[in-house]
Amino acid sequence: MIIPVFLMNRGCPHRCLFCNERLTAGDRPERVTEAAFAETVRAHLVSAPQRGGPVQIAFYGGTFTGMEREEQRRLLDMAAPFLREGAVDGIRISTRPDGIDKEALDLLKTAGVTTVEVGAQSLHDGVLIESRRGHTETDTVRALTLLREKGFETGIHLMAGLPGDSPDRFVETIRKTITLRPDMVRIHPTLVLRDTALAQAFYQGAYRPLTIPEATDLCKNALKALTAAGIPVIRLGLQTTRELEEPGAIVAGPFHPAFRSLVETALFLESAAALLSSVERGNGAVSSGTADADRLTVHFTISPADLSGFCGAGRGNIASLKERFGIEEIRVTADPALSRGNVILTHGNRQLKADGAGRITTSRDL
Repeated sequence: MIIPVFLMNRGCPHRCLFCNERLTAGDRPERVTEAAFAETVRAHLVSAPQRGGPVQIAFYGGTFTGMEREEQRRLLDMAAPFLREGAVDGIRISTRPDGIDKEALDLLKTAGVTTVEVGAQSLHDGVLIESRRGHTETDTVRALTLLREKGFETGIHLMAGLPGDSPDRFVETIRKTITLRPDMVRIHPTLVLRDTALAQAFYQGAYRPLTIPEATDLCKNALKALTAAGIPVIRLGLQTTRELEEPGAIVAGPFHPAFRSLVETALFLESAAALLSSVERGNGAVSSGTADADRLTVHFTISPADLSGFCGAGRGNIASLKERFGIEEIRVTADPALSRGNVILTHGNRQLKADGAGRITTSRDL
């Protein structure tokens, strides 16, 4: 359980090309007061009393370690009573790669901060320059190294489709992220928000945002690679706010209120197709465009939580698989014992299983 407290761009040394904090975080006061902070924390604790895991107070927005040390201490001191009471288990902050040094981390450690999320956005210097980030890939590597040395849980924020980015550069960013071994990753495609330099570039024809299919495909492949490496992707897509939903707030770009569902649905379709391509039927494999007089029936088993994502909107995945493989009937069963992301295909006397990264991990005769 994460209790978010937004700092409204506090501590940021400049404005990035794509940033409009009022839209992404919501229109909030510039300064967090002690009364407002305590009310926010207590409201979250009351609304979810039966917690199933650790509870963290999270300072989001802006660059926490870029603020004056006294302001950092003031905010951390507000959280101290909740830590002492055991109402929360730790504090989470977000910051920039170039806002981390040993002195900053010493303060965070002594105040009960357990998790630090780093807004890297890209690990390609050309992309960082074009996006006016003001830091380098080396800064991110150094920051993650220092955080691990100090024993913090780490997260990395990444963006797909930034100015100067390309599919190959984004794949390289994901590869480099895996080598850094963060504990978690957040990814969202770049949106063109009003009142930003990126919006000006878009109107001038100097920037083309990703389409929804392009963003879905890039993030699907990133999710596969990170899952295969054992790195959780805790968010896909930008968290919507009331301000983002206002007409004209999003000028252009691949916005979808359930972007993660789009990505996971695409990955399930890919996994199911890979399983069908591998299983033997009669004298050969089920293949695209198979025309067969027999009634071909296959059976998939998934986690109950994955039922909607596997079938797709309007059962689109099911229809696509039927058409592609000439299948007469597809049965889908939910098994609570199966971990999320896994898919089991049973056909005839064959059973195959794909994991959350889309890899076929087991194959056996029944």
